[in-house]
Amino acid sequence: MSSKKTAGTVAAVNPQALEAEAVRAIEAATTSEELDDARIRYLGRKSALKLALRDVRDRETGKSLNELREHLEAAVARRADELERATSTRRPEEAFDVTLPGEPLPRGHLHLITQIRREVEDVFLGLGYQVVDGREVETTRYNFDALNMPPWHPVRSPRQTLFLDDDTVLRSETSPSQIRTMEQQDPPIYMITTGRVYRRDTPDVTHAPTFHQVEGLAIDEGITLADLKGTLLHLARALFGEDRRLRFRTHFFPFTEPSMEPDVSCFACDGGGCPTCKYSGWIEMGGSGMVDPALYEFVGADRYDPERVSGFAFGLGLERIAQLRHGIPDIRLFWQSDLRVLSQF
Repeated sequence: MSSKKTAGTVAAVNPQALEAEAVRAIEAATTSEELDDARIRYLGRKSALKLALRDVRDRETGKSLNELREHLEAAVARRADELERATSTRRPEEAFDVTLPGEPLPRGHLHLITQIRREVEDVFLGLGYQVVDGREVETTRYNFDALNMPPWHPVRSPRQTLFLDDDTVLRSETSPSQIRTMEQQDPPIYMITTGRVYRRDTPDVTHAPTFHQVEGLAIDEGITLADLKGTLLHLARALFGEDRRLRFRTHFFPFTEPSMEPDVSCFACDGGGCPTCKYSGWIEMGGSGMVDPALYEFVGADRYDPERVSGFAFGLGLERIAQLRHGIPDIRLFWQSDLRVLSQF
């Protein structure tokens, strides 16, 4: 029974007639869907040609059917090319222009803190300052000793500073870069440095254990406190505009004397008092003051003679600047990867 069925299947296929029929169907296809239907009908697994190839037993018949298969596959390929060329040469309103760019992919942008850092750097480059890179891992010599912090100073406690070992810390401020710059060059010096700092602060709306600072130092003949105030006023106006108010409060820092803290009027209440500014109407930007002569002794009083040169220094928080400028109520929003916040800048 099997041999009779095989013989009947092979005999039922007339290669010449099947080729003519298949070629007509293939050439009549006007779309890729119609061409695919013709391919399945004449070259698919259940097509007469494929069934005949499975049942073939003699060499001559197999050769003839395989040649037919190759001719039909070539005809399908030719027609597919013709349909593709016809599609690309249609009228402009019908054709797809392959030279046009594809759908644009969403692109990221610089983080707001990076934008603020670059803008601050541009302000000081315009004033003739140099930008210096600092080290995030510092020795206690540069992070404390060189900044006139005695062994009993609270900031030297492991409860406030992150120690890697007894003599190495994650810097608690960017001030060590000032000392290293003073060691490397003689006055006059006009420099700023920016970067991350680390403290054991409890996160709240205005504090974070990791944040960014801009540190500035100017040492020259005739530098006065008025120069410091004028520099910070220039920076505040460049960042916040003329409407935001600035005030200076006396303070104490081991490495400056006299010292003062610049405050900017609260963005949330405009000085009226609210939880963001702790009902004071002002938000602290950082610290500043005239360089204490004790720092000159650390780098060499022969090169930095306090009778001949004087200077000022300041350190400001970049996150605080971003908060004040854009009215962001919580500093933690900068680092929560919430695109609803970050995509606004």
